[in-house]
Amino acid sequence: MANIELKPASVFEQFAKINQIPRPSKHEEQMIAYLQQFAKDRNLDVKVDATGNVLISKPATKGMENVPTVILQSHMDMVCDKLVDVDFDFHKDAIQTYVDGEWLRAKGTTLGADDGIGVAYELAILDADDIEHGPIECLFTRDEETGLTGAFGLEEGFMTGNYLINLDSEDEGQIFVSCAGGNSTTATFHFTRESAPEGYFFMEASVKGLVGGHSGDDINKKRANAIKLLARFLYQEQTKFDLRLSLWDSGKMDNAIPRDGKVIFAVPTAKKEEVKADWNIFTKDVEGEFHVTDTDMVWNLQSTEANKVLPKQVSHNVILALQAVDNGPLTNCQDEALAYMVETSSNVASIHISEDTVTVVSSQRSNVMSNLVNMTNTVKACFELAGAEVLVEDSYPAWKMNPNSELVNVAVEQYHKLFGKKPRVLGIHAGLECGLFSEKYPNLDMISFGPTLRYVHTPDERLLIPTVQMVWDHLLAILKNID
Repeated sequence: MANIELKPASVFEQFAKINQIPRPSKHEEQMIAYLQQFAKDRNLDVKVDATGNVLISKPATKGMENVPTVILQSHMDMVCDKLVDVDFDFHKDAIQTYVDGEWLRAKGTTLGADDGIGVAYELAILDADDIEHGPIECLFTRDEETGLTGAFGLEEGFMTGNYLINLDSEDEGQIFVSCAGGNSTTATFHFTRESAPEGYFFMEASVKGLVGGHSGDDINKKRANAIKLLARFLYQEQTKFDLRLSLWDSGKMDNAIPRDGKVIFAVPTAKKEEVKADWNIFTKDVEGEFHVTDTDMVWNLQSTEANKVLPKQVSHNVILALQAVDNGPLTNCQDEALAYMVETSSNVASIHISEDTVTVVSSQRSNVMSNLVNMTNTVKACFELAGAEVLVEDSYPAWKMNPNSELVNVAVEQYHKLFGKKPRVLGIHAGLECGLFSEKYPNLDMISFGPTLRYVHTPDERLLIPTVQMVWDHLLAILKNID
């Protein structure tokens, strides 16, 4: 199949340049410098706040000086994930992209279209001299993916626009007008390692090849969670005989469904063949459960060398907690207009066992803040009962829909004119920076939209190329017709 043409060229050119710049969350220094130089090279006003957010302002084109200022907003950082056998340093290496049919993908890593494509739209508009628009402020926030640091640190008065278009959504033809709030919950178990009991045999169980995905957008898609799968097997085995954890490593990002993981544990040598038999039955059963969503699971169970284990009660409690803790969607929205959407959910995102601690990170989301508190407390109580210290942090608010939004009206009207159909106006079960903006700028009229992305936060991330042009056309039509 012939490669599809990358249009609009100006947007894809900017995206290609961005993907040469390392920009892991919390390490956006090179990107900030690039944006500053970009503005200076075009004689545009630029400022950087104490947090590291960048605002570039562009005057109105002739005849549109009295149009209200529109803020275009995206985040400059990206989720850094790669296939386990790919040699890649996100702090140094450029993302390598390729065209796969109608999709743009990366070679073995996340693509960075979340939200590099939003940044590319903004830079293409700032760079253009043939687009009609009123005054524009382009806001580039930092560290959205691991704590919304930029949005949290944004100062009142840093931007002056009346309208804000967030370019961080993942389904073309959908305009988002509200989002979930969220918490990050970290459970820590402390212990002193000890020698394995006499006559114990060490085994390593692993799974990889799961689809994973975004812990908000994809939480209702019935995809497997590597941590929960391994916990299920361990719980099953420890109900029959003594089992001691040694190491466990699964999950990389707080806001992603873990795709792979491995756990090292010890069992009585006399039970090792029973474990192998149970593993074969368990993996076949799980493959049957997820035969639609996760078709490329790769399982492995093998002997390994180790000598230290967690104390019996700590091992027992960690496994019990991970078997018991809520994971996945809990409830859907009660509002009839939003009944299709998950309201409240939780995702076990990562577990890591070091020399003397077990650390489990999970994230809770809800479009109703009281239910967010309840879901978080449910998870917290589960780990507290197991003896862990629990810390709740990185909280962010929900964004409530504005029923009188002029920006929504313009966006819907222009979309209909362009494509002969109306877009869907929706809420989203994910955290958008709009929730934090609404706290500091309560009168700001906001929407969020973007081109179609799939499998974000994973090495399978991909961008549907034709939708980039559609979003570009829609964005320019809004800028031209807002008043």
